[in-house]
Amino acid sequence: MSDDLSAWIEQALGAPPREPSLYQRALTHPSYGADHYERLEFLGDRVLGLVVADWLVERFPDSEGKLSQRLNALVTGEVCAEIGREIDVPSHLRLGKQAQDDGVFQSDNVLGDVVEALIGALYRDRGLDAARAFIRARWGDRVERLTAAPKHPKAELQEWAAANSRKPPDYAVTDRSGPDHALRFTVTVTVRGLGEASGTGSSKQDAEKAAAQALLEKVK
Repeated sequence: MSDDLSAWIEQALGAPPREPSLYQRALTHPSYGADHYERLEFLGDRVLGLVVADWLVERFPDSEGKLSQRLNALVTGEVCAEIGREIDVPSHLRLGKQAQDDGVFQSDNVLGDVVEALIGALYRDRGLDAARAFIRARWGDRVERLTAAPKHPKAELQEWAAANSRKPPDYAVTDRSGPDHALRFTVTVTVRGLGEASGTGSSKQDAEKAAAQALLEKVK
């Protein structure tokens, strides 16, 4: 592990790495190699859920149902992706060429998974107290602000189409521009018999989300 990466891990996660290979694995996308983040993501997801659930029980006198709503809002992939951008995960991802070309380094899904993998790595390397300190520091006032998980626009559009006897939405990339480090994708979503809308983002997933939101705004 390079000194720069080690310094970034200490700054981002709050503790210097004892076992650097854990963090390298957490930052490795499956497109890069076989030793990738998915197993650590599995672990980190559970650690995040435990730490946030314990935090909520400590902080709020709510019923189980309301605590569950708060928990679901705080551990979404979108929130984890926000954390990933705040600590500059995209600059440290290890990606295969095609994934790099597709703008995967800006995907909410991937960034969320990697943040969970980093939590898993931190837990394995430094224990639960270190993982808890990182989560509480980075989630910060979100624990007060986020009370219910928003529905993803793609899921909401699919539900709307089904409820109105339409075929599922069809997504197509209609434009890709910009240099490799700042790609922009445009995606058009179509629901037959309803219409279409386009959205732009730094990854295909983000562009699909923007397109779905644009079409929902049209139909509503």
